[in-house]
Amino acid sequence: MRTAQCRKWLKPEPRVWVGSLLLMVLAMLLTGCPAGTSGRSPALKGKVVVKGSNTIGEELAPRLIEQYRQHQPEVTFELESKGTGSGFAALLAGECDIAAASRVASQDELTQARNQGVELNLHTIGSYSVAVIVNDANPVSNLARDQVRDIFAGKVRNWQELGGADLPVRLFIRDAISGTPLGFQELAMENQPYATDATAFTNYAGIEAAVAKDPGGIGYVGLDLAKLAGVKAVSIRGVPPTAVTVNEGRYPIARVLRLYTNKTNESPTTLDFIRFVQSPRGQKILGDMGFVPRL
Repeated sequence: MRTAQCRKWLKPEPRVWVGSLLLMVLAMLLTGCPAGTSGRSPALKGKVVVKGSNTIGEELAPRLIEQYRQHQPEVTFELESKGTGSGFAALLAGECDIAAASRVASQDELTQARNQGVELNLHTIGSYSVAVIVNDANPVSNLARDQVRDIFAGKVRNWQELGGADLPVRLFIRDAISGTPLGFQELAMENQPYATDATAFTNYAGIEAAVAKDPGGIGYVGLDLAKLAGVKAVSIRGVPPTAVTVNEGRYPIARVLRLYTNKTNESPTTLDFIRFVQSPRGQKILGDMGFVPRL
């Protein structure tokens, strides 16, 4: 008798079991799937103001914003690119949500933040870097930094001066519309002006195609295009341009890209956008645009 009662007690009534299941299904319909299982972020609204670096703001940020808004269409953005310093100033003044920076915060900026009670939060998103390329038939495969500077400034006019063939040096660079030529000037040319006879292109693909056709050509492109047929990447001080050498800080023509926020005023929308940039999808966009993703 006792055994039968125990069995009856342990076995749930069918109606109770079905009712519990219906309640569970109803709860899932009302609340949605648990976070992280659907593969999509919750719908967000709001405005994100990004100010600062030209290197980030001219081409990269607009593409990232465009792709982000495909799954968060209710989020709006305001983007201003007047240099890294302007981004820090705006962030400390409470005029933006994100300071886009192509350098670390200076000691003066850190002091000012501390004096204003602002705790800067750093989010690394990748690196700006380019490979210097020459025609595949060019015997020159390694250059010193000052040689790169002098070539693009127009001070070296023939490849014989660098141990190459008796051929005039022909320069192929990015046009001034993008922030890319400014980054190269700062990192590789000590801010010297480009040679006046350099040919400018609106994208890296144009530079790669021109160098591949010209035995005396030299230019700079994203690391991905440096591997295409007809061109070869030049090492700088013996260091080849690769994602590994860039992320290790060994390749000199590179700059880490960062997004700074005020830790006490980070909105969920701002953090969601930064997480998107750091996600595999966002990092693929960096790579597709010639930047170097984080490893």
